[in-house]
Amino acid sequence: MLPALRTTVEAHGLMAKKALGQNFLLDQNITDKIIRLSLAGQNLSDYKGANVFEIGPGPGGLTRAILSAEPDNLTVIEMDERCIDIMQEIKNKVGDRLTIINGDALKQNLAALADAPRHIVSNLPYNISVPLLISWLKDIENFTSLTLMFQKEVAERIMAKTKTKDYGRISVLSQLLCKVEKLFDLNPECFVPAPKIWSSVLLFTPLHSGLSEKDIANIERLTTLAFGQRRKMIRQSLKSISNLELLCQKLNIPLTMRAEELTPEQYLALARLL
Repeated sequence: MLPALRTTVEAHGLMAKKALGQNFLLDQNITDKIIRLSLAGQNLSDYKGANVFEIGPGPGGLTRAILSAEPDNLTVIEMDERCIDIMQEIKNKVGDRLTIINGDALKQNLAALADAPRHIVSNLPYNISVPLLISWLKDIENFTSLTLMFQKEVAERIMAKTKTKDYGRISVLSQLLCKVEKLFDLNPECFVPAPKIWSSVLLFTPLHSGLSEKDIANIERLTTLAFGQRRKMIRQSLKSISNLELLCQKLNIPLTMRAEELTPEQYLALARLL
C-alpha cells in the first residue's frame, strides 16, 4: 500500500518548480475522474492490453490512477530527480508494470518505446505543452488516444472554431487529425501551488484521416503564413505561395478571406495542391 500523496510530497520536500512548469495535482478524486472519463470516452473499462505513457508525473497522483486502470505497462518520463525517487517508490510496489525514464519528453520517440495500442495520459508541464502536442499529432497514427491537461486558454485554442479569435494553427492541425473532446475544467485550487489560471482536460481520438508527412508540413507552412498576418486577406498573407490565385480559384476559396475564415478542410485542400 502506497502512502498518501501529501505524505509523499512532504517526505520528499517536494515544492513544485516554476522553471519546470510544475503544478501538482494531489486530489486523488480528480486524478481518478480523469481516467474514468477518458476511458468512458473511448468505450473502455480499463487499459488492459495497452501501454500508457505519462509525461511529468510529479509526485505520482495521476500515475496511481493510471496504474489502477491496469495497463500492461506505464512509462513515465520525468526530468526532476526528486520525482524520480517517488516513481522508484511506486515501482518498488508495482514492479515491471512501471518503466521510469529520467529525461526530456521532447527528445523521446514514444512509439519506439512500447508496442501498440499506446495511450498518452498527462497533466502536461505548461511550458512545453504545445510543442509536445504538435510532436504527437504528427505521429498520431501510432497512438490510440491522448488524454491531456492544458491551461484552459490553450485548450480553447485547440478546440476553437473558424471565425473566432482563438482559432489558429493548433486548432487546424488538432481538428484535422483528431476528434477533440473536453472532459472537464479544473479550478486553480485543485493544484499545489494554485496557478492563476484554470485548466482543462481534453481527449484526442485519432480520425485516421490519412494525412501524409508532406500534407502536415504544407499545412504548417500555410497556417504559419496565414495566421502570422491574421488580419490581412490571404491574397496578402499567402502571397509567397506560387500560383495562389489559380489554386484558390480551383478550390473556390476567395482571396478576400482571412486566416480565421478558412476551415481546417480548406487548409488541407490547399496544402494538397502545393
